[in-house]
Amino acid sequence: MESLLTTADDILRRAAWTTRAARVGPAVWRLGACLAAFALWYGAVMGAFRGLTGQEQWLRQMIYSAVKVPLLLCGAFVVGLPSFFVLSSIAGLRRDFGESVRALVAAQAGLAIMLAALSPLTIVWYASSTRYDQALAFNGVMFAAASLGAQYLLRQYYRPLISRNPRHRKLLVAWAGIYVLVAVQLAWLLRPFVGSPQQEVQFLRPEAWDNAYVKVAGIAWRALLGSP
Repeated sequence: MESLLTTADDILRRAAWTTRAARVGPAVWRLGACLAAFALWYGAVMGAFRGLTGQEQWLRQMIYSAVKVPLLLCGAFVVGLPSFFVLSSIAGLRRDFGESVRALVAAQAGLAIMLAALSPLTIVWYASSTRYDQALAFNGVMFAAASLGAQYLLRQYYRPLISRNPRHRKLLVAWAGIYVLVAVQLAWLLRPFVGSPQQEVQFLRPEAWDNAYVKVAGIAWRALLGSP
């Protein structure tokens, strides 16, 4: 546990092993392990809503959610990585690809660490409100806050690369677009994370494979028209 917290502190402070040009591979594995551990923690807290509101099957939901948050963060990263590699090659930045990946993984680990740091607030919110819609909204705010912090951390990790070649700045913007597109669809697929009190606990919902963007557009359209 102490080693894990030390690693988290190193990531947030950009310790030498997280930025050294040599030995990129071992650093990526260490960053990935930290990402998985802290994402698992926040997932378990996220799924504790049923337990704190006195519902059945709360332990199963906690386990499912603890698995899903690392799957979301790691899955969105892995699915988006081939596109990022192609863009890096087109931009003539393939030589820096290893360092770029390490910076991206460090930012993902930072996102998980920040989520874990915010988990006490999530528990307090669950203890203060039994409304499912508010629990969803609050978790959305937590992810948004952690994502902002992770973006700041990513820019700090990317600063040496941008100084070496300004084209990295455009590639960073491209990565943000790729990641968001993948993450939104993957988050829809992996629902539920909190667990609706009106439904049985299940790992995936029947409509998991629907297109998230079509569904969101439909919800927005019905809201504008005032139709059910």
